[in-house]
Amino acid sequence: MPNIQEHVNTLVTKFVPSYRFIRLQELTIDKNNSLQTEINSQSIKVLSWNIAKQNYNKTWVKDFYQIIETYQPNLIFLQEFSLRLEADKLENWLKMNWTFAPNFVDIHHQSYSGILTAATISPLTKKVITTKHYEPIVRTPKISLVTEYLLSDKITNILTINSHLINFVDLNKFKIQLNELEQALSTYRGPLIFSGDFNTWSGKRAVILNQVTTQLGLIPVIFAPHEKEKIKRFLLSPPLDHIFYRDISVKKASAKVLDQICSSDHKPLLAEFTYTNTQKN
Repeated sequence: MPNIQEHVNTLVTKFVPSYRFIRLQELTIDKNNSLQTEINSQSIKVLSWNIAKQNYNKTWVKDFYQIIETYQPNLIFLQEFSLRLEADKLENWLKMNWTFAPNFVDIHHQSYSGILTAATISPLTKKVITTKHYEPIVRTPKISLVTEYLLSDKITNILTINSHLINFVDLNKFKIQLNELEQALSTYRGPLIFSGDFNTWSGKRAVILNQVTTQLGLIPVIFAPHEKEKIKRFLLSPPLDHIFYRDISVKKASAKVLDQICSSDHKPLLAEFTYTNTQKN
């Protein structure tokens, strides 16, 4: 008798046409907007948010603009971002420089889906890391977007990784994706921010994530208990969304969850990294 996962896969194969979703290979869509504004070496503000493909929803747009105006993040990491194929109005959507990395095209809805990283300066480098395995429902991979930026001291670069980790697969496939990311990041020794929706809905997944980030020398951004309980989770599971960082010159990392925002089923995470002056010495 087939197990539940096999039954789900059978139903999906029967009712979801295989030609609806087209997988993509390391494609990015980029936009450089307005004047370049440096990322301050002494204070970096980060927004990380799984927006559940709501970015064409008027309520979400209102929420997003309010967050930008109020908190003025230097770096934005969005997961489950949707981009319509015509994309004619996107140029006016965000007055920042952004890179969008889609993991598939939905032919039925004429849209891309993927992750978007935005910053107040153009990236020096960018790289898309695509999983070898596919999620069963839409049979598409998950991706991570690695971007590198020059900080305002003109000496230090910061590497950022915006990730959405694979779901609805066995634990080994989840581990393989994290090991691929670990390998890609292991040669970089400078400041680093690793953020996104890690789908750590089980203790075993959370342990694997902790092992990999520890191996990379990353520190989790600590949310106060009353803030942490607001982060998206399933029932009593660990939180799904995380922000990690690495930099010996970070003096303070503060964080909060915007619980009043309801335009996605995930709450926006905000973090601010305050630096000492040691990197200029």
